[in-house]
Amino acid sequence: MTETDADPTLKLAHMARQIADFFKAYPEEKAVPGIAEHINKFWSKRMREDFLAAFRQDDPRLDALVAKAMPKIKGWQA
Repeated sequence: MTETDADPTLKLAHMARQIADFFKAYPEEKAVPGIAEHINKFWSKRMREDFLAAFRQDDPRLDALVAKAMPKIKGWQA
């Protein structure tokens, strides 16, 4: 059993990091909205809600690009 199996929110952070890894080849001004668009399009409402409830932008477990994309994710509340 992995750490992400024990904590489903860590699995969401891992998935977001994988998306960010793909977008690292892009300039930041394209990567950040691309990450948010991907999450908004392919993650369920529940996944987005769980992710946003579990992590804050300054969480060190998040990739910096993911943190910057958070305000663009549907359901974000500052």
